[in-house]
Amino acid sequence: METSKIIRHALNFAIKRAQTELALNLPSVSKLFKIAFPLVLGGLILWWMYRDFDWNGLWDALNDGMNWTWMWLSMPFGVLAQVLRAARWRQALEPLDERPRLSSCVHAVFLSYASSLVVPRVGEVLRCGVLKKYDGTSFTKSLGTVVTERMVDSLLMLLLAALTVLLQVKVFMVFFAETGVSFEELAGRFSAAGYWVTAACLLVVLVFLAVLAKRLAWFNHTRNLLRNVVDGVLSLRNVRHVPIYIMYSLGIWASYFLHFYLTFYCFSYTSGLGITAALIAFVVGTFAVLVPTPNGAGPWHFAVKTILVLYGVCESDAVVFVLIVHTLQTLLVILFGLYAAGALAFTRRRCLVGGEDGTE
Repeated sequence: METSKIIRHALNFAIKRAQTELALNLPSVSKLFKIAFPLVLGGLILWWMYRDFDWNGLWDALNDGMNWTWMWLSMPFGVLAQVLRAARWRQALEPLDERPRLSSCVHAVFLSYASSLVVPRVGEVLRCGVLKKYDGTSFTKSLGTVVTERMVDSLLMLLLAALTVLLQVKVFMVFFAETGVSFEELAGRFSAAGYWVTAACLLVVLVFLAVLAKRLAWFNHTRNLLRNVVDGVLSLRNVRHVPIYIMYSLGIWASYFLHFYLTFYCFSYTSGLGITAALIAFVVGTFAVLVPTPNGAGPWHFAVKTILVLYGVCESDAVVFVLIVHTLQTLLVILFGLYAAGALAFTRRRCLVGGEDGTE
């Protein structure tokens, strides 16, 4: 009798364990949606843009219609932007008593960009995991510094966008009109009551988030996690050599811009547009990348193409430009992501024994 009970309990335990493992291993609908939606959205936009595209014209442009020298010259700036981002990230971690190797930071950033091509934004979490695995860096602290650098990048981008808009107000107004956005029409649809309702909804959301945060704070694990993230965000106050941090930040965005701007000289129809047109296309394209598609595929193509057309480039040439530039820059990200994965496979994990760091 006792034996049968033991067997029955063992079977029940095995069944429950199997169900748990199955539930953990099967991707949920929400996870599938997060992966599939960006791919479908980007694919639909690209299909709509290139549904009547003459692909023979693309091969002609690749073979005889572009100056490859300028394309090759633009590529190092794409890599430099990622290396500077890794160096800045390492500097932000120092006040938190975290000192990962620069090589680990660089490989983590390379891998994060490549992984974000599959699932947008996943790279920001992945690179923190890489430092945790290979250098023992606190995951939550490194995640907090990632939040910090995103805030810094957003501020710089907003300042650049504001300056660009002030310099070229007419171009942006035409752009918004071409894309179906009318600020006067949107404002006209709001009555006084509408503004009050919107404000009330925002207030309710903020109160809900505050209550939720307080409830989560009862759990020690969550409280510690949030504290580490906050420490990471506030680490910017204690960053050593602030001028260097600022130079890193400016260098990142200067490299991004040169990575894009030099490609204008690859084609006869964009080489004469000038740096102002390139800056506007860069700013608009950067905001388009915020749409969650792999590397901004689709929204970036449409936004940059629209700007080029506004500056007088034939639409057939503009779609060729955005397709070639985006594809080659994406291939660069993939190439260095593969390199980083291979390099990490041969990287020794840092072990802390008796207070001494292991070597690479």
